[in-house]
Amino acid sequence: MRICRFSTGEEPRFGVVTGEVDEFGQPAEDSVVVALAGDPLYVGVKVLEEQYPLGDVRLLAPIIPRSKVVGIGRNYAAHAAEMGNDLPAEPLMFLKPNTTVVGPGDPIFYPPQTSNLHYEGELAVVIGRICRDVPAEQATDVIFGYTIANDVTARDLQRSDVQFTRAKGFDSFCPLGPWIETDLDPQAFIDGRQVQTFLNGDVVQDGSTADMIFDVPTLVAHVSSVMTLLPGDVILTGTPEGVGPMQVGDEVEISVAGIGSLTNPVAQRS
Repeated sequence: MRICRFSTGEEPRFGVVTGEVDEFGQPAEDSVVVALAGDPLYVGVKVLEEQYPLGDVRLLAPIIPRSKVVGIGRNYAAHAAEMGNDLPAEPLMFLKPNTTVVGPGDPIFYPPQTSNLHYEGELAVVIGRICRDVPAEQATDVIFGYTIANDVTARDLQRSDVQFTRAKGFDSFCPLGPWIETDLDPQAFIDGRQVQTFLNGDVVQDGSTADMIFDVPTLVAHVSSVMTLLPGDVILTGTPEGVGPMQVGDEVEISVAGIGSLTNPVAQRS
């Protein structure tokens, strides 16, 4: 099931995207959005009779985390190497405020404090219920679904500040979308799903979730051993090698096989 947040020009609503998808998770042209009654994280999936052609709605960020976005650093060996870092002995966590979240098509704002703004295409995990100290083998019990993220990073600020808060915390630095896919199993990502980033149509990242150092169940267990996770919290699972700079006017597309693609333009922050 592909659960989305959308707008037809009025208040945001939740819906289910129906129709055939290809092997990469891209929907057919005749796909429709079936409206839901309320937030499915809290009231379940209650389908209404209202339907809209997918092309007639504006997709929004599929979730606005109630409390936090948890990032995971250096979770692909090749990315750690390209950054000149050693492999972590355990997952390296950081936090992004929920004000970083934007949706498909929303601009990534290039702030004046940086001159080296990077894309980082990632698989994201959406938590479905309050949980703490979750064993890895029970991770599926607390996962609501999966979406796509761009962990936008001001690389020069990351290096100068050492800790990651400012470099990864500006407004618009966490695009999410296009929807939450609820029918995938963590084993699919252990076996390997392609993660690609395109900058102005050119492939700049081409990795596989099979190359994660710490898999999805391990990440859920580790993060929940430190902090309580709430419904709608998001865990970013790390980025493959190939990170690089974006410029104002660029367009960044991130694709995760089986989910779909997320596209955002880069604009100057005024």
